[in-house]
Amino acid sequence: MLPLVIVNPKSASGSTRENWSQLASDIRTHFGAFSVAFTKCAGDGTRLAREACESGRKFIIACGGDGTINEVANGILNSGQDVELGVLPSGTGGDFRRTLGMPQSPREAAKALRQGETKLIDVGKVTFQNHDNETASRYFLNVTSFGLAASIIERVKSNSALDWLPSSSVRGKASFALSTLQEVIGLDAVTVRVQIDGREEKTLNTVNFCIANARFFGGGMKIAPDAKINDGFLDVINIGDIKTAKVLLKAYTLYNGSHLDLSEVKSTLARRIVTRPMNSSDDVFIEVDGELPGKLPAIYEIVPNALRIRVPQGL
Repeated sequence: MLPLVIVNPKSASGSTRENWSQLASDIRTHFGAFSVAFTKCAGDGTRLAREACESGRKFIIACGGDGTINEVANGILNSGQDVELGVLPSGTGGDFRRTLGMPQSPREAAKALRQGETKLIDVGKVTFQNHDNETASRYFLNVTSFGLAASIIERVKSNSALDWLPSSSVRGKASFALSTLQEVIGLDAVTVRVQIDGREEKTLNTVNFCIANARFFGGGMKIAPDAKINDGFLDVINIGDIKTAKVLLKAYTLYNGSHLDLSEVKSTLARRIVTRPMNSSDDVFIEVDGELPGKLPAIYEIVPNALRIRVPQGL
């Protein structure tokens, strides 16, 4: 059966739609004939992937950003079928492809998929409260967090101040940069209760609390520089009550991974993390692979060797 490419035409601020003819040509160059399905709304990637798995498809390629990759992976994992995932990057952030070592160029990425090898990787699972205050669960491949990152993503999704920019890709990157600056200026820590691997629950002040399966988030920040996608652990990084000026001065450390040396930053490995707001009436929203599905309380767990994925040779 032909590989299926699930495409999010809205990814990269719409540039995936604009460039689809070239993307399709790049895929055909290395795969020949393939099947394609386009998402139309949130959740379509999960539905399309699950239906494809149940119909016998054995290789599904997610074409889009980290949110699209997350949806397709959830469809595969929820199907219970032994199906391989491929990643063809076409998004603004591209954080998961960095951990995989997947080239940014679609043509080179298609070549890497064709010539690559299959590996088993861990995934994370988060159980949380959705926006209807119902308990829901979702798998993640990359990073989930609450605090500053979730606030930035929420602002990016609602920010129309840069709609005048002519290029959708430039618009997406500029919107992220502007939203980050706006959120940092209004920086405020939140207080939560956290329990790690069944040990005593502790109170933490956090500017940003990350649970990472992979290394990057936020468009290239190396938030978990030591994370491995096949070690059976989640990397937990807490950026504590740090002042706005220091965040701005030390922002570069997030890109080279040296932020772990800051006194306000703590990290550990864990298999299960339970989190809740200090005050039950507080809404602390979470982001999962760049999407905003709900809020605390939440339980994060590692699912070892859960997904087969195509990676470049020699990763």
